[in-house]
Amino acid sequence: MSEHAQPGMTSDAGAATEAAARPGAGPAPGMRIGAAPPAGENQSFYEAVGGHATFERIVRRFYQGVVADPILSPMYPPHDIEGAINRLTMFLEQYWGGPTTYSEQRGHPRLRMRHAPYHINPDARDAWVTHMRDAVAEAGLAPLHAVTLMDYLERAAHSMINTFEPTPGSEDDA
Repeated sequence: MSEHAQPGMTSDAGAATEAAARPGAGPAPGMRIGAAPPAGENQSFYEAVGGHATFERIVRRFYQGVVADPILSPMYPPHDIEGAINRLTMFLEQYWGGPTTYSEQRGHPRLRMRHAPYHINPDARDAWVTHMRDAVAEAGLAPLHAVTLMDYLERAAHSMINTFEPTPGSEDDA
């Protein structure tokens, strides 16, 4: 075990070394989360996580939560959910090294400008992050990929906050 490893947790390299030291034994027991393999050499994050199918699955699962959320659903017109799914999928694909379709169709992302008309307070951010976290967790990404993706998404969500006023229609708004 390396000097930085914690007991009960093994890296793939550590597990392989331990398994080689025990002829006939499988990988050493340890914490294994997610089904996806780690990235290959010269592979973009987009490719490493499974490309379009993975991002579309995450975004569709995310919007299942959004449409049922009392804070977020008013920001998404029901007639445009498929459009929202398409735009977020294209954006995430482009950001993580996939096709540049988002910019080709919509220009520069300008996230703060595009979100300025919406009431995005800490409650909205937290609801957004909760639904995205659920969607990413269900995607079965390798742990490093899930953490990397959520780190970006949480920072992006935080940067979208444009008000500290209570959510319209909430008890705090009374």
